[in-house]
Amino acid sequence: MMLISCDPLPRCDVYSFGVILWELSTLRQPWGGMNPMQVVGAVGFQHRRLDIPDNMDPAIADIIRKCWQTDPKLRPTFAEILAALKPLQKSVIGAQVPRPSASGKHEKAQSSRAVEDSAI
Repeated sequence: MMLISCDPLPRCDVYSFGVILWELSTLRQPWGGMNPMQVVGAVGFQHRRLDIPDNMDPAIADIIRKCWQTDPKLRPTFAEILAALKPLQKSVIGAQVPRPSASGKHEKAQSSRAVEDSAI
């Protein structure tokens, strides 16, 4: 979502990435029950942010908060976000994430290398 306080630059995309990361972490729809104009008012004018649950991984919560800085110049670059996410990749690899097979069914990854190749 583009707000008047942010030019169409990567730093606005960083804010949106923070929202997507929040969605993936909480499995909830952001700003549920609000129409788009209400979201613009809440975020763009009242500087409100989505609630970050206490049980969220602190490293993920920190990335999200940095992505949501009010001043776009204070937001991290995508290179900085990638550097912050890289250490978290090991925990995802260790979780044996299922991957699609040729038959269309999901199967557990046979090696961590296969997961690494498809990861960020």
